[in-house]
Amino acid sequence: AGDLYDGAQRGIRAQRRFEQGLRRLDARGIATFIVHGNHDPLGGWSAIREWPARVTVFGSDSAQAVPVVRDGVTIATVHGLSHDRPQVTENLARRFRRTEAPGLHVGLLHANVGSHAEHAPYSPCSVDDLAATGLDYWALGHVHRRQILHREPWVVYPGNLQGRHPGPGERGEKGALVVTVEAGQVLEPRFVALDRLRFEALTLDIGACEDVTSLMRMLQQQADELLERQQGRGLILRAELVGRGMLYGELRHPGRLDEMLEELRRDHDRAGPLVWWDDLRNSASPPLDREAIRLRGDLSAKLLERLDLVTTVDGERDRFLEDTFAPLDRFSTLLGALDEAGKRSLLEEAETLALDLLEGD
Repeated sequence: AGDLYDGAQRGIRAQRRFEQGLRRLDARGIATFIVHGNHDPLGGWSAIREWPARVTVFGSDSAQAVPVVRDGVTIATVHGLSHDRPQVTENLARRFRRTEAPGLHVGLLHANVGSHAEHAPYSPCSVDDLAATGLDYWALGHVHRRQILHREPWVVYPGNLQGRHPGPGERGEKGALVVTVEAGQVLEPRFVALDRLRFEALTLDIGACEDVTSLMRMLQQQADELLERQQGRGLILRAELVGRGMLYGELRHPGRLDEMLEELRRDHDRAGPLVWWDDLRNSASPPLDREAIRLRGDLSAKLLERLDLVTTVDGERDRFLEDTFAPLDRFSTLLGALDEAGKRSLLEEAETLALDLLEGD
C-alpha cells in the first residue's frame, strides 16, 4: 500500500530483493497488488522493466479495478490508485467507486485518514469518504502504527513490516494482517509478526536505585525480560531515567551517561539475538526535602509557606486559583470543572514544578 521504497531514486539492491520476493509469491500462485505512495511515487527510477505475471502495479491517472479470479470465478476485485508525485494533496479516495463485479471489493490506497498529526497530510480523507465508495475493505498505507479505524466497511492500517527507527510509531512488533472472508463477510483480521528486529523503549525510576551499579543492573534485567518475549528477534533499546533520587547529581556528571551506555552495550555483546542500546537519557529530578527547604528562609521557603496557607485556610485555595486563572479566559471553564481532588492535585503539581525550577541548576 505504498512506500515500498524510501525514495523515488530507489537502490538496485532494494529493487532486486523486492522482485525476488514477488517471483517467489508468483511461483506459489499468489497475486500481488501494488500502489505507490509519497516516498516512492510513480515515475521514480526503476531497475525492473517486467513484473511477474501475477503482479499488478496500479497507475495514477484513475482508480483501476482488477478482478481476482479463482477456478473461473471472480471472488474479489482490488481497486487501486498510486501517487504520481511526492506531495499529493488531493483526496484520492473520491476517485474510487464500487463496480458491479461479484465478490469482495478491496481498496488499496496510500492516504492520511483522519489527519494523523504525526504523518504528512498527503492524500487526506475521512472514514466517511472511504465508506461512501461502497468498497468492503480498505488496505491502507502511510501510517506505520497498526490500527483498525472502522468495521463494515473495514478501514485498516496494518502498519509496516519492519520497524525503521526508535520513534513511538515504529516500536513493538511489526508485520502483516491476514484477512479471512466467509460467505462474503470479513472476519477480524489476524496479525502475523514478520519483523526481524524490534525497537523498544524502557523507563526506570531512579528512586529505587542505591547507586549507579544497581541502576545498570535493573536496566539489564528489564532488557533481558523484554528480550525473552521477542521469540528470537533482536532489540534496539532506548532507556529514559525518571523519578527522584540521590543519584540525580551523579547522573548529571559530565560523561557519566556515555560511560553507562558503553557498559550496557558491552554487557550485551554476546551470542544470541542482538541487543543494542541506542540511547540513554536522563529525565530524573533532584530529591526534594521540603522540611529542609522550609528552614532556609529563601524564595523556595516562601513559596512553600504561601502554598501551605493556600491549602490549609478555608477559602484561600479557591481565591488563589481564581486570581491565577482570571487573566486566562480560556482556562476558566477548565477551572470550573475541577472537583476538590482535581484542585488539590493541580496545586501539588504546580508546587513540585516550581520547586524543580527553583532548586534546579
